[in-house]
Amino acid sequence: MKNYFDLTGRVAVVTGCSTGLGVQMAKALASQGASVVAVARRQNMIEQVAADINKEFGVPTLAVRCDITDTAMVEEMVDTVLAKFGRIDVLINNAGTGAVAPAEDITDDQFSWEMNVDLFGSFRVARAVAKKAMIPAKYGRIINIASMYGLVGNKIAGSAPYHAAKGGVVNLTRALAAEWGKHGITVNAICPGYFYTDLTRDTLNSDFFRQNAVTMIPEERYGEEGELDTAALFLASPASSYVTGVALPVDGGYTSM
Repeated sequence: MKNYFDLTGRVAVVTGCSTGLGVQMAKALASQGASVVAVARRQNMIEQVAADINKEFGVPTLAVRCDITDTAMVEEMVDTVLAKFGRIDVLINNAGTGAVAPAEDITDDQFSWEMNVDLFGSFRVARAVAKKAMIPAKYGRIINIASMYGLVGNKIAGSAPYHAAKGGVVNLTRALAAEWGKHGITVNAICPGYFYTDLTRDTLNSDFFRQNAVTMIPEERYGEEGELDTAALFLASPASSYVTGVALPVDGGYTSM
């Protein structure tokens, strides 16, 4: 029986891997045999994540502190991974932020920071990984975590910079897919809907948001832990070699309406 998701011997770098969806996707990759590099700003948290994944799945792990707004740190992170593993097969660009305020009250600093983290940050990491690891290897799987808000607007929570940055991530994905396809690199985006994480739980459980979910989401519920994992595994798989430049919503149907 063929396991299409087998990642044995592959090395996966996951940014924003200190909490939430990043950790869930890292565990999914580890469950299929990938070595996992947990990347985030908080060293103590990624060391714990790496230790937990190693203990649960028995795969090699590494924790590398990195601020994706710092080009030198990004370059150094990639060098550190290559020094240990000699390769990077999968990159999940998951690190991000989100300013919530009415558009007319958003400051220049808020907008600039959002673009620097979510859009430029994703590019910085992809650029370094592609140049140093994937282009020389003629192989790679890059998965950018965008958002359903990168595909549509919303009335419930003003977050114009987030929409702009994640929309940028979606088209950056297409641009990189077009450029790097000749190198055997696929570049795709996942556009999650509302998912429970430590950061979102209180907001999503508010009566206001719950009422919105029933009317705006065809499945009439939020995403649960694990429901993003198979999308990540599909796009990370060596077997998905003819899928590139795609923005895949995992949103319970939110963007279908």
